[in-house]
Amino acid sequence: MNGKIYCCFLLTILFLSGNAGVLYAQKLNLYPSTANRKHSPPNTTYYIDPQKGNDKNTGTAIKSPWRTFERANQLIFSAGDKLMIVAPGAFHQSLVMMANGNRASPVSVSFAPGRYDFYPDSAYKTRFDISNTNDTPLALKAIALYFVNSKYVKLNARKAKIILRGKMIETCINKCENVSVNGISFDYERPTVSELKVINVGEHYADLQVHRDSKYSIKDSVLTWEGEGWRYQPGWYWQVLDQETGDLSRQSMDLSNVKFAEEGGMLRASFAQNPGFKAGLIYQNRDVTRDCAGIFMQRSKNISLKNIRIYFMHGMGVVSQFCENISIDSLVVKPDEKSGRTCSAWADILHFSGCRGMIDVNNSFLSAANDDAINVHGTHLKIIEKLSANQIKVRFMHGQTYGFDAFEAGDSIDFIHPASLLSVGNNQITAVKKLNDKDILLTLQKPVSSTTQVDDVVENTSWTPRVWIHNTTITKIPTRGILVTTRRKVIIENCNFQRVHSNGVLVEDDAESWYESGMVKDLTIRKNNFFECGEPVIRIHPENKVCEGAVHQHISIIKNKFTLMDTSAMSAQCVSNISFSNNEIKTRAVVNINGLIEVKDCQNVILSGNKISLK
Repeated sequence: MNGKIYCCFLLTILFLSGNAGVLYAQKLNLYPSTANRKHSPPNTTYYIDPQKGNDKNTGTAIKSPWRTFERANQLIFSAGDKLMIVAPGAFHQSLVMMANGNRASPVSVSFAPGRYDFYPDSAYKTRFDISNTNDTPLALKAIALYFVNSKYVKLNARKAKIILRGKMIETCINKCENVSVNGISFDYERPTVSELKVINVGEHYADLQVHRDSKYSIKDSVLTWEGEGWRYQPGWYWQVLDQETGDLSRQSMDLSNVKFAEEGGMLRASFAQNPGFKAGLIYQNRDVTRDCAGIFMQRSKNISLKNIRIYFMHGMGVVSQFCENISIDSLVVKPDEKSGRTCSAWADILHFSGCRGMIDVNNSFLSAANDDAINVHGTHLKIIEKLSANQIKVRFMHGQTYGFDAFEAGDSIDFIHPASLLSVGNNQITAVKKLNDKDILLTLQKPVSSTTQVDDVVENTSWTPRVWIHNTTITKIPTRGILVTTRRKVIIENCNFQRVHSNGVLVEDDAESWYESGMVKDLTIRKNNFFECGEPVIRIHPENKVCEGAVHQHISIIKNKFTLMDTSAMSAQCVSNISFSNNEIKTRAVVNINGLIEVKDCQNVILSGNKISLK
């Protein structure tokens, strides 16, 4: 074959592969790097109208707007600049914002009210290694709104609704400072969680009313869920919603021997043995591959999310990874009441991994997820080799958490013994070398003590946040309401936990399963309402094998209201200085406080002033 023809053939094959949209975008230079952008003059206003605009216009007058983001993506916006999207419409490109505002003159982006459809075909796509999410590490993730290497940017989009037309990160904030997002809402045309309601159940069949947004096909009696750019056959993982009680729970169902057919405007599932369908209940199903996040924030500082409405988001939720000072205020995660859907989040809602500064979650409504409402943790990495007196090789151990930059020079670390989860020393990092996606070489300030051994783990203690969760409702959660493991001050107050299926609050810490660190040293849970949550409602449960000393300490659970389904309000193990005081507890049976509380290997336990009554 002629060399030139063969080269063109290879390029064509590459273009037609899964990265075609990226290559096409690169060919057209839709997303230039910082070095290839022009600096906008300060205090310039640009206009985009996806219906009537033209990218050949100047874009600097409302009567001559651009049509797409292409021209905006050629700029580095300067202090006082404004980018105004003046009409709703469709976008097949991403907004990739680079901006240098300042405190006095931030860069502002605004969306007019209305519906905006964002398609992933020519969107900006890149690799991200996202905590608890890395099932597809080489896959490129499409992004709708991307803020990168920017500072002092304000996005205002009151009554603007972004509709994702395929799997996308809805908003990404990467290596930014002082960015605020206000008023925007997000939804999917075709959510990646499919829903159906069981209408009738017979001995060998079930009639299913599939939600109108849950598109599907049937071939050879096999059901396949069909989405925008994705398809899969339902597996074992299901969630079940009882609308009468509001309880949302997980259920394993094997559909491999179930045959499907359309009949009488419904879907009939035929089987020799019912896999678990019950009349009147709503069933949710999704592909369990963790391949994306809803909103992703990484290595950024002073981020504010306010008045945001999420009707549905795909992936791990709002993930903050190695960010500093995050404020989330008046976030509502709930399906659109008019849609008839019952799921708003594919997995967790708020997930914080390796952050620092203050995490402030206020006045929010978190519901209808497929996993935890809030999870705050760090990451333990295992020592796999001592290379010299002051050098160690460490490794990410969980298959869904690896690849990201977990350390930088100047960070402090603790050495943790996995069996006891106690610190056996500390040190400071002077140099970091990433050997591959899982292994990292750390050079340390001091020689490593003989008390630290291979198979111990390290925790980055420089990246451990303070947490304040307040005035927030958590409901219709199939797992836990709040998981939190950080050594800095944590306050959970004035929150409403409604029928969270598992624990309302869970404090763990482990170095052998999820490797989510770390120890808790100052936790206050006060003036919350826990209504018929899974029990124990509050669980302090470090996953240590031996209790050689308290893993967690200084925990106060005070002035809360508990309405129990059974008789377990709190359990704790390997904790010191824990107080459960002045709480009001309604229970199904008359018991004293010792019947409601379980403690094991704990010191300095205070139980006082609690009031117990029958439901």
